[in-house]
Amino acid sequence: MRLYNREEKEAQIKKEIKKLKRLFENLPKDKQRAAEGLIQEAAFMRVTLEEIRHIIDQEGIIEHFEQGAQKFLREHPATKVYNAMINRYATVCKQLFDMMPDPEAGKQVEDELMAFVKKARK
Repeated sequence: MRLYNREEKEAQIKKEIKKLKRLFENLPKDKQRAAEGLIQEAAFMRVTLEEIRHIIDQEGIIEHFEQGAQKFLREHPATKVYNAMINRYATVCKQLFDMMPDPEAGKQVEDELMAFVKKARK
């Protein structure tokens, strides 16, 4: 049970890549090149997570499992995949956002400069 066929998934990934690139377009060129692979991986994981979530929504987090004469309930394999991938996705997103310049750092430098200028005027 798939949410997207191959072409639809590729289109969704491209759409996500475009969205992420817009977020990081103000990065310096060297950081943009470094971020490129992370952006592609994040886009793939985001779309794949949507598919896995769709499977979980349709089939549930618990499944009936039979092995020989034994019958029992177990965690649906999709939930294991989802849990592992969501953690990796969060890590990739953190790496991407850590590349962004800290707006407070620029403000601190600016405040220090203004303090110096004001001090020099006295």
